[in-house]
Amino acid sequence: MRYLAKIERASFLGNTVLQLLAKQVDEYLWETLPDKEAIETDIALGAGNGAIVLVQLEIHGEQTKVTVVEDVVPWLVDLLDQFLSRGITPEFLAQEAERAEQWRQSLTLESQEVERRALETAARRDEIQELERKLKVDRAELEQREADFLARQQETE
Repeated sequence: MRYLAKIERASFLGNTVLQLLAKQVDEYLWETLPDKEAIETDIALGAGNGAIVLVQLEIHGEQTKVTVVEDVVPWLVDLLDQFLSRGITPEFLAQEAERAEQWRQSLTLESQEVERRALETAARRDEIQELERKLKVDRAELEQREADFLARQQETE
């Protein structure tokens, strides 16, 4: 897992202490860590105390091991290029989130309306089928009465 960390105590011979600040949850989603956990590594770093780095951790049960330490600068420059150079501000993101929520609510309402209409259509179809069935029964009954009537009329003649 990838973390953003601050070098607390650096040593060129290893035994560097890193304070974990945030962890990467998804490609563009990071979560700050409420309790700044410190982790020790034997990886020799070329940066001094207070420097910010990206670290890759392997966690096996209670054991946590730093596997990779990267310079944070290329990652930060990439963030600047991707987001901040295009005017993507927290306000813009909040507006977009609000727009997306309104769109989601609108789609939910439309979906509910479509479902309601589908239910109404199904109910009407059932009514029409029942009326057709009743009409067939009535027609058969009427044809039977007509046949009975014609038979009686022929008997009386």
